[in-house]
Amino acid sequence: MDLQELNAYAIAGKIDELNLISMEGGIYLLEARMHGAAYPLSDARGQMFHLRSVEHAREVLHAFPSLPFNLVHVSVHDEMCGLGIEESLKVPIAWQH
Repeated sequence: MDLQELNAYAIAGKIDELNLISMEGGIYLLEARMHGAAYPLSDARGQMFHLRSVEHAREVLHAFPSLPFNLVHVSVHDEMCGLGIEESLKVPIAWQH
């Protein structure tokens, strides 16, 4: 899903929530959740859309309708060990600062 598609779904009220996923190395990825499924945001080349921070995400999404917005920290240790346990920390954040 690219930004234009995300905006269209948001305007139509089809997005349940947006999750800004904090990855190791200061990389943030954005995913939209619709009907229990995750749809990662991609750039114009079809690659994962990388964001620099929560503020950068707010700048990118400034013209979008207000949506539930969460910062998600994934557990790198569980991924490295292959435990597959869902231990992510999910924190609601304000849509606009």
